[in-house]
Amino acid sequence: MSTACNVLLGGLFYIVLVQVIVLPGVVTTTFPFQDDSLPWDERLDDLMSRLALDEMTLQMARGGAFKNDPAPPIPRLGINPFIWDDECLHGDMVYNATSFPQSIGLAATFSTDLLYRVAEAIGSEVRARHNNLTQHGIYQTRGGLGCFSPVINIMRHPLWGRNQETYGEGPFLSGEMTRAYVTGLQGNDSRYVRANAGCKHYAAYDGPDNYPVSRFTFDAKVSDRDLFMTFLPQFHECVKAGSYSIMCSYNSINGVPACANTRFLRDILRDQFGFQGYVVSDAGALRAVYAAHKYTSTPLETAAVCVKAGVNLDLTTVVANVYTYITEAVLKKMVSYDDVVALVRPLFYTRMRLGEFDPPARNPYTKLRAEDVVESIAHRNLAIEAAVKSFVLLKNDGILPLKSILKLAIVGPFGNDSGQLFGDYAGTPLPKYVTTPLAGLQPLANETRFAAGCNNPLCAVYNQSSVVQAINGSDFVVVCLGSGVTVESEGRDRRDLALPGSQLQLLQDAVKAANGKPVVLLLFTAGPFDISWAINNTAVPVIVQCFFPAQATGVAIRNMFTNYLGTNNPAGRLPYTWPASMDQVPPMTNYSMVNRTYRYFSGTPLYQFGYGLSYTKFEYLKFVVERVSIFPCDDVFVNVTLRNVGAYTGEEVVQVYIQWLDATVPVPKIQLAAFKLITITTLQTATVILSIPARVRAAYTDRLVLQPGRFDVFAGGQQPGPSTGGRLNSNVLMGRFQVDGPETDLARCPA
Repeated sequence: MSTACNVLLGGLFYIVLVQVIVLPGVVTTTFPFQDDSLPWDERLDDLMSRLALDEMTLQMARGGAFKNDPAPPIPRLGINPFIWDDECLHGDMVYNATSFPQSIGLAATFSTDLLYRVAEAIGSEVRARHNNLTQHGIYQTRGGLGCFSPVINIMRHPLWGRNQETYGEGPFLSGEMTRAYVTGLQGNDSRYVRANAGCKHYAAYDGPDNYPVSRFTFDAKVSDRDLFMTFLPQFHECVKAGSYSIMCSYNSINGVPACANTRFLRDILRDQFGFQGYVVSDAGALRAVYAAHKYTSTPLETAAVCVKAGVNLDLTTVVANVYTYITEAVLKKMVSYDDVVALVRPLFYTRMRLGEFDPPARNPYTKLRAEDVVESIAHRNLAIEAAVKSFVLLKNDGILPLKSILKLAIVGPFGNDSGQLFGDYAGTPLPKYVTTPLAGLQPLANETRFAAGCNNPLCAVYNQSSVVQAINGSDFVVVCLGSGVTVESEGRDRRDLALPGSQLQLLQDAVKAANGKPVVLLLFTAGPFDISWAINNTAVPVIVQCFFPAQATGVAIRNMFTNYLGTNNPAGRLPYTWPASMDQVPPMTNYSMVNRTYRYFSGTPLYQFGYGLSYTKFEYLKFVVERVSIFPCDDVFVNVTLRNVGAYTGEEVVQVYIQWLDATVPVPKIQLAAFKLITITTLQTATVILSIPARVRAAYTDRLVLQPGRFDVFAGGQQPGPSTGGRLNSNVLMGRFQVDGPETDLARCPA
């Protein structure tokens, strides 16, 4: 039967049509698995002993979403339905939720503290909404506690459509941000989890999505050296952070689909990394094993192969999906009953840790209410702070910070199109909390004129006269260009670095119409584009990479333009290398890391990884390596002293890099080894202590090892060597340390 009910979600009432399941003969007996005084293992042993094979099959088959939600109730045991499917990448992906900057922008903050707080806010909104829904007996897609987030694939190619979802091109940066997100989302209660993280997409899923081949058939040919040095470290950090879930990807790896790959799901993920949670397939990925990759022939065979490989949940919208064949696979002895039990167990362990079978009063997260946390003032202010910190100032010839504007012109397809400012997998905040560049900057001027110029980000239809008319007579011009999800997103790989359609022409027309007045270029993209014309043109004195700042876009840009309250000095740093031309871009299907990312690139990029300017300037004064001789498993501690020698209080990303001098196998030419975002008032000095973890020195022989030898170490506001894209933001200091002792397996060192 169905019924309509009013549900309060974050202060708004919705009429929801709810499918009410009548459960005859529900048993009210308390079973040992419901006894919260017992150890987890005893409770799980009891529960698993009571489940029938068909019941376990459906628990594994109903991984979401939509028609395939929820995991069904088991009335005889008093077990409710359960929703596995939620997306929480940079906000709860529902209507009425705080939307934070897209992940690539959060990576540009180089702040694990900020990302932790963002994930904490997301987790609170996810839990509060779930509490509200389940209190009304509603179990629906996007209403669960299992977040399919974060995305921790490496941004190894500038044209991949999903770069925006990642934490950039560096395994170390990505790993540190992953730990911050996972721990922030899941909470710090010793017994209960607020919402569980799910790192994806495992593994070697880093493009292409749709060009030049489909991700559903693509086979990534990857060397073990590149796997363990580049593609897997951040997944290991995810496991160490305590994530309850990992999502296997669409692609094959060296001939075997990721979701059927025993080596990756069991040998590496569980045996080497120690993962004890559940593996969920990407949506429809199990079907792709036989339908696209042709690795198996039938759904039944696929079910058996994927069970043996170690996949716990089939995420799909199809009701008659691959994992509905599990019972048949057991009866035909293609897999064992014990195989199935072992895969169902982590599912119910996760549900126990989320508090499902304990008294609600014992779980602090059941007290979270949507009306208290969803789009709260604190979360909206955090969204503004995150957006400001994500902005990367690429060029500034003394124009910013801004004091006042008489006549302002804002032009370009991103000037007032709120739908293009969020990126993929975004929640939808209430409209009153969303500000565009036009809405944010308009209060700064006595008069403001606007023209989009293009019909959409593709800019296939360009109205030159509207742009010129808006700019004529203006004192200050802001050009808002970019990509949005219509140009680069999941399923949309780019073909080249060119700005879409007539966007470059729009910029050139704006400069001409400005007639010598300042023109500021704001970019709303994930990956890099060819902006060399603007870089080399003195008529464009300011360029800002804004990424996708989401709901706070306009307010954050205004705060950054004016350095509001003296605390909005931009400090974002590029989390990827910005190529100068397509000549520096290898084919996307080639998975060798040779000449890719800052760690292996040998050319001169347009902008380097870690680059970003400030309104002030920092001078590094002293760099001390605490111990110049260490053993292989030791961490290295360094003291860095720097001074703000400019006119503004500002934040600086202290970056520490290492270089191998005596490696016996191929290693990166340089490696980010530590970083920290700090605030220093003008003319003040600060000292920061950073730890270089042993794992960043690992080299690959036939395994990850820590070799003896010398290492150069550098500290500054950028990579060592010549700066690209503009003036030096700081000097770089150098030190050295020596590793003594035998070559040592990284796995033997303390985690």
